Amino acid sequence: MSIDAGGAASRDPADAGIGEELVSTPPTDGPGVVAEVHLDHDRLLLRPTLRRLDDATAVPEYHAGGPDRRYQFVSFSVADETALEAALERDRTVTNPVLVDRNGGRLVYRLDVTERALTVHGAIAEQGGRIVDARCTQTAWVVQLRFPAREALVSFNEACKDIDISLQVTHLRSADDSSDPVVGLTAKQEELLAVAFDEGYFEVPRGISQDQLAERLGVSKSAISQRLRRALTELCSTTLSTASSACSDDNS
Repeated sequence: MSIDAGGAASRDPADAGIGEELVSTPPTDGPGVVAEVHLDHDRLLLRPTLRRLDDATAVPEYHAGGPDRRYQFVSFSVADETALEAALERDRTVTNPVLVDRNGGRLVYRLDVTERALTVHGAIAEQGGRIVDARCTQTAWVVQLRFPAREALVSFNEACKDIDISLQVTHLRSADDSSDPVVGLTAKQEELLAVAFDEGYFEVPRGISQDQLAERLGVSKSAISQRLRRALTELCSTTLSTASSACSDDNS
C-alpha cells in the first residue's frame, strides 16, 4: 500500500488533487459501502489556504497538464476575495493562482499543484474505491468515498495513518441504501444548526436571534448569516435531490 507523498520520482502527470474521480474500479459482488470522511494534513492540497479562511469552501472541478506541469481547477466560495488570494500565495501545495471565471458567486482558479502536495487517490484506487464527491473546508477535506467492502475502507484508513493523515469517518452506509444520504456539512455548520435548533431559532416566534447565536458561538452576525445560508443550502440540496430521485423511481 502506498500513497503519493509528493516526491518527484513518484509523481504521475494525472495526479492533480484530492478531488479527481477514479473511474477504474475493480468489480465486486456486493453493493459496497459509501463513507464520508474528513481528511487533514498540512500537505494535503489547499489545506493551508482553507485553514486561513473563515467559512470558505473549495470544490475541485477538473485537472490538466503535461509531464512537467499539473493544473487543478478549483471553485471557491468565499466572502473575502483578497483574503483568498493572500492565502493562496502562502500555500506551498499550489503556486501561480490564476482567476479564470466567476460563476454564480463562486471564484474558479487555475492552480499549479506543487510536488509538496499530498494526494490520496492512489491509495483509494488500490482498494477498488473511487471519489464520489469532495470539498475542502476550514477544518478538513470532506470526501465521499465508495468502496467495494468495509474492509477496503479500513485498509485505506491504515494507509492514511502510515503518513500521518488524519482520517475521521463521519457517515457510513451501504452503497445500495439511498434512504440515508451523506450530507457534507462542515463542523462549524453542524454546530450552528444544532445550537439553532436546540434554542428554537426555527420556531415561531423564534427562541433565539441571529445576534444571540453570534454571541453564543463567538462570531459576527454576518458570519452567522452566511453560515446558516450555506448550511441550509447544503441540507436542501441533499434532501431535495434524494426526494427527486425517489419520485423518479416511483413514477418509472
